[in-house]
Amino acid sequence: MTTGTRAGLDNRIVVGGHVSTWRELPEPVLPSPAAVLTARPADALAAARHHAGHGTELLLASAGRVDQAMRDELREAGFTVIGPEPDGGHAAPPVRARPAEPGRLWLLTSGSTGRPKRVGHTLESLTTVRGVQPARTWLCPYAPGTYAWWQVVTLSLTQPDQHLVVVDADELDEWPALAAAHRVDAASGTPTFWRRTLHRDGAALARVPLRQLTLGGEPVDQAVLDQLRELFPAARISWIYASSEVGASIVVHDGRAGFPVEWLDRRMPGRPTLSVDGEELVITSPHHGAGLDGPVRTGDRVQVVDGRVLITGRLDSDEINVGGSKVSAGLVRGVLAAHPRLAWARVTGRRAPLLGRMVVAEVVPTTSDDAPDEAELVRWCADRLPDHAVPRRIRLLPEIPVKETLKSDV
Repeated sequence: MTTGTRAGLDNRIVVGGHVSTWRELPEPVLPSPAAVLTARPADALAAARHHAGHGTELLLASAGRVDQAMRDELREAGFTVIGPEPDGGHAAPPVRARPAEPGRLWLLTSGSTGRPKRVGHTLESLTTVRGVQPARTWLCPYAPGTYAWWQVVTLSLTQPDQHLVVVDADELDEWPALAAAHRVDAASGTPTFWRRTLHRDGAALARVPLRQLTLGGEPVDQAVLDQLRELFPAARISWIYASSEVGASIVVHDGRAGFPVEWLDRRMPGRPTLSVDGEELVITSPHHGAGLDGPVRTGDRVQVVDGRVLITGRLDSDEINVGGSKVSAGLVRGVLAAHPRLAWARVTGRRAPLLGRMVVAEVVPTTSDDAPDEAELVRWCADRLPDHAVPRRIRLLPEIPVKETLKSDV
């Protein structure tokens, strides 16, 4: 156990209604290397605690994110796979044993560009908050082992007075009541997580005494920032750009979507350097994963609008070619999200005769009894977008869809 992690051992942890501390967590006996696959928050925290104390080479992930092919790949790579197995077993030994790499932590990428990949880190590289922090009780709704999960967990492990309330998957719909009961005053989630909560029960969310709200993991638009600011006028609202590959690289606290264009190509010791190549965000980060030093092409598309650099989506999915004209799905999504009677929007391309592709959208109204119809939404977009970017089909959904990663795959 390092000096840094000892600082957080007495922080309070609430899991499944049970209150304990990091110090009181039962420690599993883990081989090294180990791949722990679990959706149970208590098991995930215990594995993290064991790694902090013993330096076990560890990959931690939600069981639902790892298919049989990935399990076999991990065993081929020398991991003992611990977790629910299709044949009912609990642990599967490695196919080829190898020496462990002490202190190594492995994260799986989100898989947004294909099959998830392993990215190497250490507890040190995942711990990006080091300055003295005000006492907080943090909500952690993320799936175990994701980069965002580790960000909240390392904060609680390494800093005093950073308590943790962990939300299980079956508690997600009612998390505001759980958070209010345990006096949560800081919460981190994706924009989809916040939009879904605002849509389901904004009144319950308003009863949570939040002083810090953090958004990350997806493009952040002005509409969701403004909605949260209206509900929590005195809180600090931040958005963070972070990934397994480059770590936490962009942090914005000014309540505006995007970051100032002046941050591009700014070089400061110990800070990431941000640049744009074509329309792609490129980051050189001190928080990078193993072997990813130097400029890393993120695959995320950016556009400069009114002095702000906006991250609009993935390069391979954000651009829609309509009759030879390029359309950013992210910018169209932002226009729809700004409609006062919409809670969420997704924009994609669909095959169309003559044009090749046309813009289509799915939306969720703020309330079902005051939902805008398709004609109104088309007019709204036509007043704000060039003709080729206006959605030609708009479908209303009753609920904001969400995946295990707390993203809606926008």
